[in-house]
This record gives sequence, C-alpha cells and structure tokens, in this order.
Amino acid sequence: MKAVRYHRHGDVDVLQHEDVERPVPGAGQVLVRVAATSFNPVDAGIRAGHLQQVFPLHFPHVPGIDVAGTVAELGDGATGWAVGDTVVGFLPMNEDGAAAEFVLAPADVLAAAPSTVPLADAAALPAVGLTAWQALFEHADLREGQRVLVNGAGGAVGGYAVQLAKRAGAFVVATAAPRSADRVRSAGADEVVDRTTTAVTDAVTEPVDVVLNLAPVTGEEVAALVGLVRPGGVLVSTTAPAPADTERGVRTSSVFVRGDAAQLAGLVALVDAGELRVHVGARRPLADLAAVHEQSVTGGLDGKVVLIPG
Repeated sequence: MKAVRYHRHGDVDVLQHEDVERPVPGAGQVLVRVAATSFNPVDAGIRAGHLQQVFPLHFPHVPGIDVAGTVAELGDGATGWAVGDTVVGFLPMNEDGAAAEFVLAPADVLAAAPSTVPLADAAALPAVGLTAWQALFEHADLREGQRVLVNGAGGAVGGYAVQLAKRAGAFVVATAAPRSADRVRSAGADEVVDRTTTAVTDAVTEPVDVVLNLAPVTGEEVAALVGLVRPGGVLVSTTAPAPADTERGVRTSSVFVRGDAAQLAGLVALVDAGELRVHVGARRPLADLAAVHEQSVTGGLDGKVVLIPG
C-alpha cells in the first residue's frame, strides 16, 4: 500500500510518499481502509520534533491523527464493529496514523461515521471537533446566556467552537481575518471582529464570561485577553497559557485534546441532525501532504484540508 512516512524529525522534505506493507490488526485493533485523513497543525509540530518529549515516535512514522474510512478487518477481541462499517476516529498521536491506504486503530477510539456528509469529509471532524467541545464544556463550563469570545474563529477549531457555543445559547463574539469572516458569520457568530485591522482588546467593549483563545498569540497578548473576562469568568487557551486573575476570580485553563469516542459519537449525532456543519476547505490527494505542511508554515491554508489516498 501507499503511505506518507518520515524516517526522522525535520522539515517538510522528510515526508515521503512510499510503498509500505499493509498492517495486520492485533488484539483489540481494527484495520481501517482510509477514505481520508486531515491535516492538523500539531502534525507539523510532531514532525519537526518540537513535541518529541510528549509524543515520542518510532521511525519510520506515518502521520495523520484523524481518520474516516471503512472497517476492513478485525483483530482478536475487537468488538463493536463489523467489516464494512464506516467509522471516524481520533488516533493515538504517537502511533502510526492515517496518512496511508490502511491504518490500525484501537476499536475503542472509533465512532460510527456521519451518514449525511461524504465519508472523506468526515475526517475533518474528530480532532478539531473534540478540541472545541472539550474547551467549551469541560474547561469553560459554558452555559446558556453567557457571552463568549472566540479569538481565532477562522480556523477549523474555531468553526466548530462558534457553532457549538451558539447551539448552547451563548452570545458569540468572534475574531477572524476577512477571508474567513463570512464563514464565521454563517457558523452563528453574533459579532465578527476583523483581527487584521482591530485589536481585540479594543473591539470587545463589553466583558465576556468566556474567552476561548485559539490564536497563536504571545504571552503578553493572552494575558491582555484575561482583562476582557468579567469577574468569575474563565479564559481557555489552546496555544499560549495565561496567568489567572485571582483578585477578580478569573481562572485560566490550557486545553490539549484527548480522544473520547463517546464525545465523538455525540458530535456525529449533531452532524446527522443538521445541528453541526462539517466544513472542508480543500480536498487534496495524500501525495500532496508535504505541500500542505509547507502551506501551513507560509499561511496559505484556508480551512480544513482533508487528504485522500489513491
């Protein structure tokens, strides 16, 4: 089968599209024929070696933490699935991923794929959808009637965060670049701030209950965002950590997504109910993965990219 692998940490040129042996499922594993994987910024950090203390790899390594596909084979003790089932999953981040024609997945990380979107497009859901859900409802404890600021709403996590916050009954203020502003509005944002022309600390004049920071900001910038939170509120960041404001009772939290098949199944149910929209910015052949990594460095990506084998 074909797969993209890298044999050492490094720049994008370490990514090689090459022939590899098809994996065989072990105990508790499912062999999935990959319909698509997707690119996540963390993939670039892992490839470059910036996260090797957290996610040590065995080389050669196949990237791709998201998968959408069809069950092709079951290992011993892999229950809950049958050959031919369509599935999505968030894969263990230091194991071989789905940038391949086939991938092994623990049976318990998978959820049934949504039936209302193309199977390949479903690869745009797991990692970023789970990040948005966990940030809003586990870390921020978002509730109906609250005001939430999504800083960096134009990205893939931001698109889901805006939808989920609006569905929860929140008033949503979002920052985005002009190229993604219409998409953010259609996701449900009540106010959209052009982050390229206006400082968010100037634009947000009414305090918010929750700040969800998804933007690659400096420590000084994320600390300034704490000042936008009303007393007793919370700032949750997926990038730079922020100091809490104990005098005003503002807590802060950093989030790094974890796999949760039950939560993923819940997101799939929302998709199939028409309450959560899956956005795909581009569909590219798997052989383009190195180019996608390069575009992520130069800022050339707009929206979620799914990568399709074959």
